[in-house]
Amino acid sequence: MSTRGTSTRGITEATGTPWDTWTARLDAHGARRMSHARIARHLTEQLDGVVANPGWWAQQITVAYEQHIGTRRPGQAGDGSWAVSAGRTVPGTADEVLARWDALMGRAPEVAGVAPEGRPGTSATAEWRYWRVRLVDGSRVAVHIRAKDAGRCTVGVSHSGLASPEDVEHRRAFWKERLHEL
Repeated sequence: MSTRGTSTRGITEATGTPWDTWTARLDAHGARRMSHARIARHLTEQLDGVVANPGWWAQQITVAYEQHIGTRRPGQAGDGSWAVSAGRTVPGTADEVLARWDALMGRAPEVAGVAPEGRPGTSATAEWRYWRVRLVDGSRVAVHIRAKDAGRCTVGVSHSGLASPEDVEHRRAFWKERLHEL
């Protein structure tokens, strides 16, 4: 069964519980009338000792369930806003890729047709490089770069706080084009 853009098979494989069983359990528990946070807390308790990261899997199941019952659409956040992500593997070290991304995006007067609220920021850890910017429409862009193997990095772009599903499609195309340019 596909509830989101991806299959619920991963939930079944990780938890050892079929998706239909999860939905039946949540329905029996009254989850259709519960908040996202309350469902996730309940699931975290259920998953404690079952999976390595019960909080993360509880969030995955909660979002899939909300989409299953129609209270959330794929790409929609709990607050009603929308988000999109895109990714690609590119040549270079993490520092080289961050420098190329910053050169590509850092001086742009607009990001997907919207002005930045301020200058983009960058940061780094031992494994990750980050590029972030807030836009005047209230949306936020976060880019995560990590070495994949010798000479290649994965680059992930997340654009959150979008106003509509139409914004998602527009921004998806924009980010895929930028990743291709990278």
